[in-house]
Amino acid sequence: MPDSANPLLLKWVGEWLEEARMRNSKSFQSYKKAYDSLRANPISFSHPSEAKQLTGFGDKLCARLTAKMEAHCRENNLSPPVLRVGKSRRKRNSNICSDAPEDEINDSPPKKVRKSKLYVPQYRSGAYGLLLALATLCEAPPTYITKHESILLAQQHCDSSYTLPSEPGKTYTAWSSMKTLLDKQLVHERRCGTRKYALTSSGWACARSIKNYMDSSNSTQLISDSGLSYTNQNGGLETSMVSQSSPDLLPRANQAPDIVPIGIEVNSVSDLPNFTPIILEPGSFSVEMVLDTREVRCTKDRDYIENELIKKGIEPFKRSMTLGDITWVAKVHDPNRLSRLGVEGDEIILDYIVERKRLDDLISSIKDKRLNEQKFRLGRSGIKNVIYLIENITLIPGAHENIDEAILSIIAGMQIVNGYFVKVTQKIEDTIEYLANLSKILREKYASSYLHIIPTNVLTTTTYLPLLAKRREEEPGIDYHISYQAFGCLMSKSERLVLRDILIKMLMCIKGITGEKAMEIQKFWKTPFELAQAYRLIDAEKELSIEEIKKKKMKLVSCKTNHLTGRRKIGPTLSAAIYEVWGEEKLQIA
Repeated sequence: MPDSANPLLLKWVGEWLEEARMRNSKSFQSYKKAYDSLRANPISFSHPSEAKQLTGFGDKLCARLTAKMEAHCRENNLSPPVLRVGKSRRKRNSNICSDAPEDEINDSPPKKVRKSKLYVPQYRSGAYGLLLALATLCEAPPTYITKHESILLAQQHCDSSYTLPSEPGKTYTAWSSMKTLLDKQLVHERRCGTRKYALTSSGWACARSIKNYMDSSNSTQLISDSGLSYTNQNGGLETSMVSQSSPDLLPRANQAPDIVPIGIEVNSVSDLPNFTPIILEPGSFSVEMVLDTREVRCTKDRDYIENELIKKGIEPFKRSMTLGDITWVAKVHDPNRLSRLGVEGDEIILDYIVERKRLDDLISSIKDKRLNEQKFRLGRSGIKNVIYLIENITLIPGAHENIDEAILSIIAGMQIVNGYFVKVTQKIEDTIEYLANLSKILREKYASSYLHIIPTNVLTTTTYLPLLAKRREEEPGIDYHISYQAFGCLMSKSERLVLRDILIKMLMCIKGITGEKAMEIQKFWKTPFELAQAYRLIDAEKELSIEEIKKKKMKLVSCKTNHLTGRRKIGPTLSAAIYEVWGEEKLQIA
């Protein structure tokens, strides 16, 4: 047992720590934190309750230590420790002044009344996102929504996840800030079966004040309570705002300029436009890493990855990326060269993209089906070398049971079906080392390579992938690239969604429908309306009985796609599942 100012307390906490370790209990981390802080503490306590001032000690642990100490004293015929309770300053002062004349006591200066402040959450924090999300609902009468619905609306306004902890081994998520909003009476919770939430009158006032200031200026930034405060003075609002020059602190502007039109559907290869590629010679550009601004070690250490990469000789560009977490660009030395040739900017996207996932994030994306959408979007990116980088962090015991098989199956599918390269690292330092080495390898590779660039004026959302496929088939030894800005525009999540893409995404929400199967279905029914209309036409067949109509609708998709084989095959069971969503009479698509 190490030397300690409180050896008995340290011994008992150590015993409980070991018990928790043997049981593989979740309380192990709590006892570990308490043990470490008690061991480092130089102050001797006269009563176990005084340990509450240390990290990891709460009422429950202090009460357990007190009971243990009392039992120890009884066994050894010792006097139990007495908790010293000091008189409050006000009480002492009242005793001292009790003999003073009453008028002397009343002559004391009046206390300064503190100005009450309206709580304003930190910009893009969990509370900030929830306030703005709930402010999209009806105010009178109030509309209540569930936790899941709140998260769907709030996530776009928040940098942290509402479902995943910000740090490995922790349980705090952005949703935890809902308790703050409830405590400050900005949100009202209705408990009737499922918990639902709506803004109070104070919450509406706070949300409106945030919206007003966001709308009034694009050059100022809402920051934390210390930087921006709303103070009630005579019923009015006094504000103080701080200008910020850092682009990371400003509200995110549209990162994908409108430079690539949607275009019309291409029916054959002959309809594709002809073009002469722009060629960049070796030495006319440098290879640079682009790191997504949301790729952080944790919310309190946002620059760790960037700083460690710089130490290894790689200085990344930090940007809000529309797809992936890390990619590489060829930055042209002459910034005006591409613009003279009809290509915007001075950067060309290269054929490498990395999707980084912590193991807990991967598990979560498997459960909520986000992984399928991510793989679908990566497949439509045109990038040949997709790397899934998985950090094999230590999970909370018991939090994710029976998931090992699913993870192995997903990884195998990524490698065999999708053709991705999967790299597993043990910790973030290994991830950084891998990225730095990969960046150096790419610099060496492209140092002697010519870059063939597709002019942006021939690109549309419908010609991009067919053009790439055609060129790769005709010239397999040459890689074709596009500008970084054009790539961002094509891959934007919020824009460029045509009805075809919407139908595919909607179909992928049905269990069992993969991206490949959804695209095969979309070849027969181009839009959501066409698929719904196909079921309606069966209803119009008057010679069929109600039972026959239902059977025909259940088999509609499987019969139409019966020529498919392997992974793309859609069986009767899956066809029936599609009918339950799209073929029921309650579905109305105008």
